[in-house]
Amino acid sequence: MTDAILPNGIKDSGRDGSYFKKGCNPFAQTGRSKLQSKRASVNQQIIKQMRMRAGAENLLKATSNNKVKEMVLLELSYVNSNLQLLMGQLEGLNSSVEVYQNTQETANIPIIALGLKETKDVDFSTPFKDIILEHYSEDGNSFEDEIADLMDLRQACRTPSRNEAGVELLAKYFSHLPLMESRFFSPTRLTGIFFTWYDSFTGVPVCQQNLSLEKASILFNMAALYSQIGTRSDRQTIVGLEEAISSFQKAAGILNHLKETFTHTPSYDMSPAMLSMLIRMMLAQAQECLFEKTALPGIRNQFFSLLKMAQEAAKVSEIYDQVHQSMIQTPIKDNVPFFWSTMSQVKTNHYRSMAHYFVASAMLDHQLGPSDDEDQQEKTLSQVYDCLPEGRSPLDILKKKDERERIGKAHIRRAILGHEEALRIYSLCHHLNKLEVLQDILKASHKRSLNKYTENEREEEFTDYMEAPDIISKTEHRAEMEVPATTKGPLSVFSAKQRWTAPRTIRLCPEDRDLGFTLKSETPVQVVSLDPLCPAAADGLKEGDYIVAVGDTDCKWMGVSEVMRLLKDVNEEGIDIQVVSMMDSNPPMPTKSATFCGNLPKTYSMICLAYDDDDKNPKSRKVTKKSSFMSWGLKNKLKSASTLSLPTSDHSGALPWNKPCPTFPSSSSYNNDSVLY
Repeated sequence: MTDAILPNGIKDSGRDGSYFKKGCNPFAQTGRSKLQSKRASVNQQIIKQMRMRAGAENLLKATSNNKVKEMVLLELSYVNSNLQLLMGQLEGLNSSVEVYQNTQETANIPIIALGLKETKDVDFSTPFKDIILEHYSEDGNSFEDEIADLMDLRQACRTPSRNEAGVELLAKYFSHLPLMESRFFSPTRLTGIFFTWYDSFTGVPVCQQNLSLEKASILFNMAALYSQIGTRSDRQTIVGLEEAISSFQKAAGILNHLKETFTHTPSYDMSPAMLSMLIRMMLAQAQECLFEKTALPGIRNQFFSLLKMAQEAAKVSEIYDQVHQSMIQTPIKDNVPFFWSTMSQVKTNHYRSMAHYFVASAMLDHQLGPSDDEDQQEKTLSQVYDCLPEGRSPLDILKKKDERERIGKAHIRRAILGHEEALRIYSLCHHLNKLEVLQDILKASHKRSLNKYTENEREEEFTDYMEAPDIISKTEHRAEMEVPATTKGPLSVFSAKQRWTAPRTIRLCPEDRDLGFTLKSETPVQVVSLDPLCPAAADGLKEGDYIVAVGDTDCKWMGVSEVMRLLKDVNEEGIDIQVVSMMDSNPPMPTKSATFCGNLPKTYSMICLAYDDDDKNPKSRKVTKKSSFMSWGLKNKLKSASTLSLPTSDHSGALPWNKPCPTFPSSSSYNNDSVLY
C-alpha cells in the first residue's frame, strides 16, 4: 500500500525517535493518486479555458467591428462548450466512489467520500528571507533549513496518507499557519506570496495573498481525508464500523468548524450552504454505519427486534431525505454531482422500504399468544405509528388476525413499491450503474419483499388497497458531530488572548436531583448562579467556571442541552467534571532591552533581563541572551530531504480487511427463518 508515512532518516527536533513526516508518493500508481492526478489535469484545463473566455469577452467589449464580433462569439461558444465538458469530467471524478471503498467490500452499499482540494506550489524562500532581513534585521540565509522544512511540509500535505497519520500531517501544517501569520504576514505589507486553491466541485481557482484561504482549504482537506478513512473502513466488522462512524462524525465536526470560523471564503465548495449540505451528508453516512453496526450481529426474527429495526431504518431514510432536499436547493443543485443526489434518493427509498418490510414481518410472522406481554406489545406498536387507519387501535391490530394481516400486507406492498422506485432512480444515473454491488443489494431486497408478499397472498384479497401508515423514525444511537483533538475549543473563548487555569476535577453529587448551579447557554457552557453551600462549591467549583469535560466526554464544543443530557442521569455516587477558570489576560510584560552598535539601535534579537527570585540584591541580576525569536522550525536547522522515499507494500493476508465476513444485506441471509440478516 502507498498510504504510509515514510521516514527520511531525519529526526524531528521536538520528539526523540520520531521523524519528519512525508505524504504518500505522488507518483505511486494507486487508484486514489490517479484520481487526484486527473483532477489536477482537469483543473489546469479549466484555467486555460477560463483565460481564453476572459480574453474573448474583453475583445468583444472593446471591438466595434461586426465581423470581429461574430468571430469572437463563435470562439466563445467553443470555449463554453469545452468548459461544460470539463465540468462534466470533474463531476465524474467526484462520482468515482469505488476508488475509495474497501477493497474487500462486497455486501455494503457504497459511501461517498470527498476529494482533496488541489493547490499550486508555493515558494516561501525568497519572500521570507526578505522579510527576515528587512523587518527583523537578521540574515535570512541562516533560516534556510527551517523554510525548506516548511515548504516540504506543505508539499507533503498535497498527498497525505489515508489514515490518522495523514490527518496529523495536515494538522501539523495547520498549526504552523498562525505562527507564519504572526511572523511574516503584516496588514501593512504585502508578501508577494499567492495561495491558489481549486474548487473541488467547479475546478475554478481561487487566489489570495492572506492565509485565510490556506487555513480553510487545509481544514476542508482534513474533513475530506476523514471521509476517505471512513469510506475505506471494513464495514463487515464491528471495529471497522466504529472507525467509519468516528471518521464521518469527525469530518462533520471539522466542516462545522470551517463553516463557523471562515464565513467569507471565496471558494464555492466552502460556502455556508455547501458546507451545511456536506455536514448533513457526513452525519447521514455515520447514521447509516450505526444502523449497519446494529444489524451486523444479526436481527432476530422477533416482534420487538423487528419494530426496533424498522424505526432505525426509518431514521436513516429520514436523514438521507434531508440530505437530498438540501442538494436540490439553489444554488447547490447546479454544482453538486448528479451521482450524489441520485445516491441519496436511492438510499432514502431503500431504507424506507426496509422499515416497511420489518413492520410487515412483525405483523405477518408473529401472532399475539397467551404468554406474550400484551401491554408491552401494544405500547411498542403505538410508538411505531404517528396515526393509525381510521377506526383501528394498536390493541385491535394485535388481537384480530385479519386486521394484523391486512396492515402487514399493506406494509409489504409499500416496501415493494419503494424498492422498485429505488431501482428506477438507480437506472437514471450512468455513474451509479457502474456500482454492481449497489444493484445487487437493491435487487436482493426487492426480491425478498416480493417473496414475503407471495407467501401471504390470497386471490380474494386483490381489491384490498389499504394504505400502510408512515413509520415514526427513532434511534438509540444518533450520529453527532465530533470535534477532533486537533482543535482546542471555540476560538472566541479558547484563544491566545485569554489565560486559563489548569483543568480542575470537581465531584458532582446531586441532592434531591439538584446540582446546586445553573449553566449559561453558550459554547462552552459556563457555571452561573452557584449555591455556595452545595457540595460542588465545597469541592472547589466557582461561579464563572467553564465546564470542559463531563466524565470522560470532552464538552468544550457542547451547548447547554448536550451537557445537561450528560448530567441528568447522575446518581447519588456522583460524577467527575473538569472545569477551568479565566485568569487576568493582561500580565505584566518583562523588561526588554536592545543592543546598540555605533550609537545606532539594532534589533538582531531580544534580550530579557532575568533574575533569581531568591536573590534579593538587584545588582546581582544576570543578563542572559535568549535564542533568536525567529528560531522556529520543524527540525531545528537539520537539512531536509530533497526527495520522497519510495513507499512500502504490505501484502499480508492476515490483515482484517482481507478476511471475508458476511453482513447485511447478503444473499445468504434471506432464506434463514430465525435471522433476517
